[in-house]
Amino acid sequence: MYLVTLLGNGVLILVTIPDSRLHKPMYFFLRNLSLLDICYTASSVPLVLDGFLAPQETISFSTCAVQMFLSFAMAGTECVLLSMMAFDHYMATCNPLRYPAVMSKAAYVPMAAGSWAIGGAASLVHTSLAILLPLCGDNIINHFTCEILAVLKLACAGISINVISIGVTNVIFQGGPSSVHLCLLCLHHCYHPEDPLS
Repeated sequence: MYLVTLLGNGVLILVTIPDSRLHKPMYFFLRNLSLLDICYTASSVPLVLDGFLAPQETISFSTCAVQMFLSFAMAGTECVLLSMMAFDHYMATCNPLRYPAVMSKAAYVPMAAGSWAIGGAASLVHTSLAILLPLCGDNIINHFTCEILAVLKLACAGISINVISIGVTNVIFQGGPSSVHLCLLCLHHCYHPEDPLS
């Protein structure tokens, strides 16, 4: 399944790059989403496969921190990127005459780069807060990946700042795309009140 994921997403990226007809915002965002999927699976699946093949069931703390960072960064980036794709879809569907001006390359490249930057920055904050915590006990995580909530359970100190920051980020990342979609539907209804789909 891992190879199918890599192959499918890799083919989508490679097929859309050389064809100039596919140099549109939608395909650019799809390439980013495919790259994101490759990075997301690559952050955990190789270690899981290694765990199946080798009897070693431990990973270093630095490897755990990198895995935490990558998985949280990819999840956050995906949420923001999907909201950017919703905006692109709204502009293409509801404002087709203004679409080329609004969704120019000068607009959609920074939108995608911003998605990656926001996901990475949020992950950097959460991972930094988690690795600064003192750990106690056996340092055993009962998961096949090293994820942030499992690491927080090992902490000897208070984790309230971690829990609050993760909660706020989750509300933003999960509520953000939904809010963008809802706002776009409301805008569409304001400009097209006779449309039964809105």
